[in-house]
Amino acid sequence: MTLAVLGTGIMGAAIARNWLKAGQAVRVWNRTRANAEPLAADGAEVAGTPAEAVAGADPVVTMLFDADAVADVMRAAAPGLTPGTLWLQLSTVGADAADELAGLADELGLVYVDAPVLGTRGPAEQGKLNVLASGPEAVRARVEELAAPIAAKVTWVGEAGQGSRVKLVVNSWVVTVTAALAQSAALADALGVDFLPLIAGGPLDWPYAQLKHPLMREREYPVAFPAAGAAKDARLVAELAGALGVDAAMATAARGLLDEAVARGHGDDDLAAVYEAIRAPK
Repeated sequence: MTLAVLGTGIMGAAIARNWLKAGQAVRVWNRTRANAEPLAADGAEVAGTPAEAVAGADPVVTMLFDADAVADVMRAAAPGLTPGTLWLQLSTVGADAADELAGLADELGLVYVDAPVLGTRGPAEQGKLNVLASGPEAVRARVEELAAPIAAKVTWVGEAGQGSRVKLVVNSWVVTVTAALAQSAALADALGVDFLPLIAGGPLDWPYAQLKHPLMREREYPVAFPAAGAAKDARLVAELAGALGVDAAMATAARGLLDEAVARGHGDDDLAAVYEAIRAPK
């Protein structure tokens, strides 16, 4: 069995490496080939095109920036695809796009599992992601077996498309609490006060603040979750909220701040760089 991994950015490369460590044959492709080449040293075969990557492979795995990228790459892969192949779609694409990709899977004759992952760079490298799988019950056991080297658990949430919706529930929390932390950190810094000791030892002293606040304090943002991706996800959260009749004000505010951080050149930095938009507003 050969796995084809399309997209070898921060997450895709880590996922591919964990499959390689587990003894799987892995073929990889990335739009920028230089980002895929390092995986050759780990035993991966680097393909020149999506069609070459998927030829004879099962499953095909996509881990790309957004829905447009996923659709474009899968259409480019079409000449190499075999009908009946499992398509494990791990990217965060949003609710409507997940349904559109299900239609594309039908068009291409693929078995589609919508399975975005919870976790950033660290959990991806450690093989401790949470896969939010949604799709046919008939492939559940196979998906869980495939996910074992990359995930701490697989959470099944229903029919294909539900995984992408549940992922936005979690990412809504991530983008809004990061913006809230940046707000408090910026206020404390402007007053010359260290924020973390103010919450230490109490119920507000939570691991995520301990993780992200030092980045804001130092104003250096080694990436775990890129700000550009967080801004995209905040937009998707607001779109889902609107479709469900839920107020999207918090997600919209977080998106505005993240968009500003991206505009200032922090798109490839960690989303903690939202601090820059709050600490030094326009």
